[in-house]
Amino acid sequence: MIDTHSHIYAEEFDSDRAEVIARAKAAGITKIILPNVDSESLPRMLQLESEYPGYCFAATGLHPTSVKENYAEELAIVKKELERREYIAIGEIGIDLYWDKSFLKEQIQVFVQQIEWALEYNLPVIIHVRDSFSETMQVLEQFRGKGLKGVFHSFTGTIDQAREIIEFGGFYIGINGIVTFKNSGLDAVVEQIDAQYLLLETDAPYLTPAPFRGKRNESEYLTLVATKLANTFNMNFNQLTKITTENAYKLFKKLI
Repeated sequence: MIDTHSHIYAEEFDSDRAEVIARAKAAGITKIILPNVDSESLPRMLQLESEYPGYCFAATGLHPTSVKENYAEELAIVKKELERREYIAIGEIGIDLYWDKSFLKEQIQVFVQQIEWALEYNLPVIIHVRDSFSETMQVLEQFRGKGLKGVFHSFTGTIDQAREIIEFGGFYIGINGIVTFKNSGLDAVVEQIDAQYLLLETDAPYLTPAPFRGKRNESEYLTLVATKLANTFNMNFNQLTKITTENAYKLFKKLI
C-alpha cells in the first residue's frame, strides 16, 4: 500500500515520528508521499525525506490556504526547488474557499502557474479542492488535452463531479478516512466509481478514519481506508490494495 498524501513531517509527530513510520511499515505501507504546504514546512519535509530515502517522497508546491500577500515570494521558492532537484509531484496546490475567499484571484493565479510548471517538468499535480470544485474545473479546462496528470486529493464530491474528473482524463481520485465517517455518504459515491481511478491516502495528521476519528491520524491507518473500500467494492483487501498501488505507480512515475 502507498500512502499518497501524508504530512507526517508536521510538528504533531515530533515526539514519535520514528515509531509512526515503524508502525506504517509494519502495517504494509511501502511508500509515503509528502505534499508540501509552503516555505515554512519545506525544511521539515525535506529532512524527513532525507531520513527515509526510498520510503518518503517529497512533493513541492504552495498550498492555497498559504496564498497571502507574499505569494510571489512563496512561488519563487517553489520554482527554485523545481530547478534545484527532482520532486515526485507538484502539490499540494489548488483552490480553497472554505476559510477565506479574499485571495481567490491570487489563488487562481498561483494554481495556474504551478500547473504550467507541472507540464514543463512533466510532473503530476496533487490538487486540493475545498468548496471550489467549479472554480477548479474552470482552471483545469485551460489545460485540457495538454497531458496534465494528477490526483484530486481528499475527494468528498458527488458522483457527477467524480465523473467529470474521470472524463477530463489523466486524473485519479484520492480517498481517505472520510469514507469511513458514518454520515459522509462518500461510500455511496465511491461504489459507483471504478477502483482503477482511486488512490489511497491518509492526509495525516488530519481526517482520521473511524474508529479513531478525533485522534491524530497516521499512515498506519491507511489499512482502515483500504478495508472500507474493499468492503464497498465487495472485493478482498489484497485485490483492492493491488489496484490502488498500481494506480499510484502509474501516476507518480518517480516512485522507485
